[in-house]
Amino acid sequence: MTSGIVYLVGAGPGDPGLLTLRARDIIRLADVLVYDNLVNDCLLDWCKSECQKVYVGKKPGSHAITQEEIERILVHHAKNGKVVARLKGGDPFIFGRGGEEVRRLAEDDIKFEIIPGVTAALAAAAYTGIPLTHRDFSSSISFLTGHENLENHEFRVSFHDFSKNSKTLCIYMGMGQLERITTELISGGLSSDTPVVVVQWATLPQQRSLLSTLSKVAVECSKKDFGPPSVIIVGEASKFYDKMGWFEKRPLFGKRIVVTRDLDQAAKLSYKLEAVGAEVIELPLIQIKRLNDQDTNKAIFSEFGAYNWIIFTSVNGVRYFFHNFFETFSDIRSFGALKIAVVGQETEKAINKYNLTVDFIPHISDSESLADELINFESIEHLKILVITGNRNRDLLVKKLEDALAIVDTFRVYTTRICDIIEHPATKSFCKKGADVVTFTSPSIVESFVNQVASLQVEKGAKNPISCSIGPITSESMRKAGIPVELESESRSIDGMVKAIIEKFNPI
Repeated sequence: MTSGIVYLVGAGPGDPGLLTLRARDIIRLADVLVYDNLVNDCLLDWCKSECQKVYVGKKPGSHAITQEEIERILVHHAKNGKVVARLKGGDPFIFGRGGEEVRRLAEDDIKFEIIPGVTAALAAAAYTGIPLTHRDFSSSISFLTGHENLENHEFRVSFHDFSKNSKTLCIYMGMGQLERITTELISGGLSSDTPVVVVQWATLPQQRSLLSTLSKVAVECSKKDFGPPSVIIVGEASKFYDKMGWFEKRPLFGKRIVVTRDLDQAAKLSYKLEAVGAEVIELPLIQIKRLNDQDTNKAIFSEFGAYNWIIFTSVNGVRYFFHNFFETFSDIRSFGALKIAVVGQETEKAINKYNLTVDFIPHISDSESLADELINFESIEHLKILVITGNRNRDLLVKKLEDALAIVDTFRVYTTRICDIIEHPATKSFCKKGADVVTFTSPSIVESFVNQVASLQVEKGAKNPISCSIGPITSESMRKAGIPVELESESRSIDGMVKAIIEKFNPI
């Protein structure tokens, strides 16, 4: 049998955006993924469906599996011709026992490759604004482990010796021995007033940090319940923390926000919320799929040149219409001279991606306003209009246009299905901790939420969220369903929702 290969992959400090492109590609390629406790769960979603996932995590005082067994797992799968991704938090060769695993692979003549990752100290410093080197304060860095030598009940390194030079000390796995570590550093010559920053869960939405001094940090961490995983940064450069820390100062930092869109479409809203510091929980209450009926497509596109107007009421309509369009026509010029009307700015942006210009957009971004304003914009009597819709769109737009004596055809290009979220992994997190905000972007999402919320077993003490609507139509559905509309986007857009949430928690 052909021998496989093992990739030792640095999974970084937690934020998936800090992985290298090479690491991402290897995760997608792997037949077997062997991963640690500190690996972000979202990375598991990058695997191909048939990938075998093997958890070998270790926590302080609790090892799911021994190091020797981990090495045997790697060798076993590689010898069976598998591509193995050994996913390790941070960097494989910085306090990650990667060297031991590589040595075992070399002894068994297994091919391997090492993919470096962003180690925790670099990430913790960057995300708290601490320059680990500075020409005025520190010209060197030491990465140290606070983990004890369990056989001899002593430190693996002498902190006393590392207190003699002007440098920045980055201490891993030191929270359980913080008082002993700081005592050794002071006895070795470091001033008791030397600044110290402790960063827990660096780069993640739950990151928190503490600025203190060598003499006080152990007591203050105990009072505020700081624990692993944390990095301890000791040295004069740490005093930049107050001025240059940025991650925890973002406007929605520490806020948990539920995004309820279709998974394929949640990314934009999630990205914008995460960019301003929010922790996002994605609950896919609906699923949107392309509707591709060949007979309907043929009927529409064979008469396409006869239409005067084409109306798009959503980004979904634009997206799936052009999927069908380009299966029939190979050239955008086949679109012809149709005038284009859209319901709002987001839909207009979607049209612009095809280098097409929108001819009409209403002042108020909803279907009813589009119909009313288009009728006032020009006489549509006897004009042929094609309305692009989904299976759950309201018929009021079509009715208003037909009442104005237009000839209207509807072209359904997508379907919206209500999804069951009871067993979805994110539901557990929502039920346990709650959230600050739940977002609603369509009446279908409102319907799905109301149908399922009664079945959710929300734990006592979970945060009760407020509700945010994307616009009037969704708000109307929320009120009818008994959901209070506490926030509403003024611009009826994703950007408007983000702005409304920011203003709620950071009023000017």
